[in-house]
Amino acid sequence: MSSIDAKNVQHIGFILIPGFALMSYASATEPLRAANLLAGREIYRLSSFSPDGAPALSSGGVPVPADPLPGRGFGLGTVFVCAGGSPRDWHYPAVFACLRQLAREGVRIGGISGGPYLLAEAGLLADRDFTIHWEHASALLEAFPELSPRQARFVVDGNRITCGGGIAPLDMMHVLISERMGPDFARRVSDWYLHTEVGEPAAPQRGSLAERYGVHHPGLLSVLEKMEETIEMPLGRTAMARIAGVTPRHLDRLFATHLGSTFLDQYRRIRLQHARRLLEQSPLSISEIAIATGFSSGAHFSRVYRSAYGAAPSNIRKS
Repeated sequence: MSSIDAKNVQHIGFILIPGFALMSYASATEPLRAANLLAGREIYRLSSFSPDGAPALSSGGVPVPADPLPGRGFGLGTVFVCAGGSPRDWHYPAVFACLRQLAREGVRIGGISGGPYLLAEAGLLADRDFTIHWEHASALLEAFPELSPRQARFVVDGNRITCGGGIAPLDMMHVLISERMGPDFARRVSDWYLHTEVGEPAAPQRGSLAERYGVHHPGLLSVLEKMEETIEMPLGRTAMARIAGVTPRHLDRLFATHLGSTFLDQYRRIRLQHARRLLEQSPLSISEIAIATGFSSGAHFSRVYRSAYGAAPSNIRKS
């Protein structure tokens, strides 16, 4: 298969949304550049586009040359949308129209990091298996409650390809290059970047609960997991103790011993961290965010938030 495919050049495009992460972009494009180098000829042709055709600024302020959005019949085989920052800033009707047109032409559509959010906005992820960077997942779920992203490194669902970003595109490109050029050639490309451990598509995007909290007690880990799952409708201390298989008093001792915190303080911290992500990324009102994070009212949420972060939610939203 690889010898037949190698006779043809595959044209892959990247639509760069201002504020995209340079690491995600490089992790996706560099394996394709290396594949051309190792093949001794052009097997992948790369093009970069931006909403206005001007150089696209990455999150670190590095400009990447870009062309205007591709028109009808441009000849792309695959296009990826790379986005970072806040979904509230990703309103690009021209990009949505372009993606829908490319999809009608049979182009394979992908999203990297926050890119899947724009695919959802364009209506291209209905009934699809997909993923998105964990930081943007909560904003996507609030904006598109009918969608269900997986917390995987990348997902290939027919002519939709989504990736969490960071260095995960290295894993994704290993699989895509392997499909086209064979596993031996893909291994050579990965070895070029010292990428000796290729992650599985379904591998988690984040460290385990034990790594993130520095906790190894199984009952306490079960409670922390349930806390992260029940942000909108927090469970009581007695119900959580039952999950851990201990008494409420013993649960208090576990939190004090392993986390130096109380049950209520830790639960509140998890909910406020989620609220902060929604304030920074989603278009939800402060009252809606209060409800989404289990607070009785916007006023109650604002008081607790100000006490924890030293600033009102409205100040965070303005900044």
